[in-house]
Formats: sequence, structure tokens, C-alpha cells
Amino acid sequence: MDHPEPSDEVLRALGSTEPSAEGTALVRGVRRDRRLRLLRELGELRGARAGEAAEHWALLREAGRRDPRAVGDVVHYPATGVWAEETLSRLRTRDGPPADLGHLGALAAAAALRAGITFKITLRPGHGRLVLPTLGLLRPARPGPLALTEGSWDPDDPDALALHALPDGRTALDDLDPYRAPGAVPAARRLTPKGHKRWDTQWSGALTLLRRYDTARAEEAGLLLRCVVPLSGSSRSHGAALPAAVGSVLARAQPPPTLAATLVYEVQHGKLAALTEVLELHTADRSARYWAPWRADPRPLEGLLRGAYAHLGLAGYWQRAALYGARGAWAQYARVRAQVAAVLPVLAGCPELTVGGRVFVEAMVGAERGMDGLPSPRGRYAVARAVVEQERAGWCAAHPELAAFTSG
Repeated sequence: MDHPEPSDEVLRALGSTEPSAEGTALVRGVRRDRRLRLLRELGELRGARAGEAAEHWALLREAGRRDPRAVGDVVHYPATGVWAEETLSRLRTRDGPPADLGHLGALAAAAALRAGITFKITLRPGHGRLVLPTLGLLRPARPGPLALTEGSWDPDDPDALALHALPDGRTALDDLDPYRAPGAVPAARRLTPKGHKRWDTQWSGALTLLRRYDTARAEEAGLLLRCVVPLSGSSRSHGAALPAAVGSVLARAQPPPTLAATLVYEVQHGKLAALTEVLELHTADRSARYWAPWRADPRPLEGLLRGAYAHLGLAGYWQRAALYGARGAWAQYARVRAQVAAVLPVLAGCPELTVGGRVFVEAMVGAERGMDGLPSPRGRYAVARAVVEQERAGWCAAHPELAAFTSG
């Protein structure tokens, strides 16, 4: 691991789920280190620097000398991580499709364009399209190799499609990059202008709610999210965050209140994924034996921890929204908090927690208990706890061999 282990102070800040400068710095630093490590591994593999690839690496380095920040935007773009991991996997095995080393040229060209250097590079569009990560794509009029120079990108050119910028100006809506999501994820195809407008409206509404109810979480999302990848209408999930695509959230189009909650939830997933890159929180195996109130199937300890952490952040958000008078927020808060409170004793009592993991989980426990410090309607949370306990009893009846893993 390139990044140093976090201090107990940072662990407690992250464990609380509350945004903090230290936590944000760790997440962004881990993301940067992971990406640079992947690219370094690509460059070190036999043959990766030979021929055409060597030219692409050279252009990427030249652009980096001129404008490190612009090149960093390309290198650390979420889709670049998906491409790097997929390419490394394909280079290491003889089975399956060949590695797409040609995409390195697209990265280099995008970096050079953003850095404003003079260059010339010839690339091969696929299926009549050439994607330039963080910029958009070109649709050349003629088939065959395409020579690119510093004047090749004009977002107003009819042969170009620019990456859609969401209204906040910091986050892109990526429905173009072929590596915006792994192949198994049902990402939406290129949206129509009407689809983009719909996303603009829902995104603006979600950010308005986040800023109104929880300013710190709104700012955290802005700092940690580079892009949103629209999921297709066939997706069964409201959203997802993937370790290979750190800095992005995959989400369905949804009403602003739901989208705001989805962003809070998935940002927590991203934070925990970054932390586990640099610190082992537990030594448990992948055996699925734990009850998670938000799922019907047994979960491994890792899955239980991830779910509890994301739901804890969501409970905090709903509590603040409820205090501002958001419709239905008290019910959401009571339900989600009751679910988290039911499993935190299990996590806290888990013997497989490491020293750092125990500090982290204890901070989660403290954050949940701290919610009692804010007023809420009498009885609503108690009713939610009773419902969750009934669900626990039903789950134990269905999984008697796992009943011992449902309480601390």
C-alpha cells in the first residue's frame, strides 16, 4: 500500500460518517495512489512500452510536464480506472478478448488537448467513434486511422459530442466513455437531449435539497464525485459505487429527494472502499452468515459492515432533513436508524475486528447513539425498532443455523 495507515483520529472521523477534511484528504489520496499504481503496473508489463504504446506514454508524460493538473484530471477520471484494471487483467491472461492498449492513446490525446501542447498522434476509432476521456467523443466522417493535433477538439463541431456537464459545474454525466462502467453493469446508452435535461433538473433538485438539509454532505459529494453514470431503466438498483471507478456514482434517473439520498448513501460506500485500500478492518472470511435488515440473504461480515456504514450516513442525513421539515423524513430516519442500531452490536462484538477496525466501529456506535441528542417525534423510533426486531425473529426462523450471528 502506497498510502500511510490512517491515524485513530482520522478513523474516528470516517467512522462517524460525518464529512471531515481529514477523511476527504484520505479518500482522494488513496484514489490517486491506486490509479498511479495501476498505470505504473501497466507500464512495467512486458511489451506495454513497445512501439505505439511507447509513443502514447511519451505524449502523456509531455502533457504532464506542461500541465500536471489537467493531466491528473484525465488520469484520475473514474473510467480510466475501469480501463486500467480491465487491461491489466487481460494482459495477465491468455484467455478472453485482447487488452485495449489503444485506449492509452485516447488518454494521451485528451491529456495533450487539455494541457494545450502542440502534438500529433494517429489513433484508430472503434465503430466510427473515438472517445477522448473527460472531453467527449469524435465521430470522424471517414473510416480508418485518425490523425489528431492540438486543434482537433472543438465541442461545437457537429462531428464532436461533448461530455455533458451537470448544472453544478463540477460533475459530469458520463454516457459516452466505453469504460464508464464494467461490462456487467447495465449502464444507459447515450441519452437524448431530453434525457440530459431530465438529469439536469433532477440533479439540480437533489443538490438543492442536500445543501438545504446537510451542507457538509453536499460539499463532500462535490469534492469526491467526478461523474455520474446513468443506469439503464432495467437496472434494479437506485445506485452503486464501484472500487474500480472511484469518484463516480452509477445511478438511475430518479426524483430529487431519492437522488439526494442515493448520493449520500453511495458516497459512504466510496469512503469505506478507500479506507479498506489502506487498512484492514477485519480478518473475517467471505462466509455469508450475518443478518442485514436491508437484505433478505445472509451477508459476509464485509457486506454487513459496508451496508451498516452507508445506512448510518443515510440515517444522519434523514434526521437533518426531518429537522428541516422534509415530508416523510422522520419515517425514513426512524426506519434506517433502527436497522443500523440492530446490527451495530453484532459488528462491535465481532472478534475478527482488527485494532483499527474496532476504533472505526466504535465511532459508528458513537455516531448512532449521538442521534439521541436531536429531538424527534416520540414513539416513531420505538415503533421502527419493534418492526426490525420482528423482522429479525422472522429471519432467524428462516435461518435457524445462523441465529447466533444476529445479535451481539
